[in-house]
Amino acid sequence: MMNFTVLTVGGSFMMIFSGVWSFMSYHKHLLNSLLSLEFMVLGVFWLLSMEMGGLGSEIYFSLFFLTLAACEGALGLSLLVLVARGKGNDLFSSFNLLEC
Repeated sequence: MMNFTVLTVGGSFMMIFSGVWSFMSYHKHLLNSLLSLEFMVLGVFWLLSMEMGGLGSEIYFSLFFLTLAACEGALGLSLLVLVARGKGNDLFSSFNLLEC
């Protein structure tokens, strides 16, 4: 039982750190950044659900977290569509902060 717990915690930390690594290394496109952020959120959700399930406490907090993660994903997707329609691509180098 202890090995499974260590494996799940290690797997979730590996998901989080690989999300951070991909966020830092593939930051040229907005879509890559959003996907790595979603991967980090899923790693945190997995860690949260395993720890809450192991403690035997209420699981409703993890469902609330999953709801917020879905809303964050929908907001990121809408921003991606808005940027792609306005600029024509999702490259960060084409963004200009001086434009309205």
